[in-house]
Amino acid sequence: MSSSLHDRQHIHTVIETALLVAQEPLGLHDLKKLFAEELKAEFLHEVLDAIAQSWAGRGVELVKLATGWRFRARLEYQPYLDRLSPEKPPRYSRAVMETLAIIAYKGPLTRGEIEEIRGVAVSTQIVKTLEERGWIEVVGHRETPGRPGLYATTRAFLDDLGLKSRSELPPLSELGQLVLPEPADTAQ
Repeated sequence: MSSSLHDRQHIHTVIETALLVAQEPLGLHDLKKLFAEELKAEFLHEVLDAIAQSWAGRGVELVKLATGWRFRARLEYQPYLDRLSPEKPPRYSRAVMETLAIIAYKGPLTRGEIEEIRGVAVSTQIVKTLEERGWIEVVGHRETPGRPGLYATTRAFLDDLGLKSRSELPPLSELGQLVLPEPADTAQ
């Protein structure tokens, strides 16, 4: 394939269009399928970088997530967009969120190990809720009697949080400050 400026601009436009209309993030494998000719990963990264730069300073940005690239609104514009769909996202119980946090920070681990950390039983409904949401899955089995499943977070979990990997999760010490209410000032 010739790498003339015209061809490069055409490839840029095709990839940009695909990313704009895609419902899910697109990985390199998906982007390669757009073209009959073979495109090298390095070339695709250059095009993706060029697309990201061309959207700099606008209300939408191209981001790399765990499963690929996608366009999303810049965070500073989210409050405006939230007015378009005032329905609230699902609320999860403290038990569900604790279980998810344990799996995200300590996983993969078994249900028994989660229960040991939480200090209480983990109901089947909690696990089912997280699996249905696509945030956790069984990634293997512990080689102990009963071969319990090992739970880990999914790439969809990372995508939903806008992360590339678990290493981008906030430090565990900050997590408590994000979810725990401030103590009331009792000094009068």
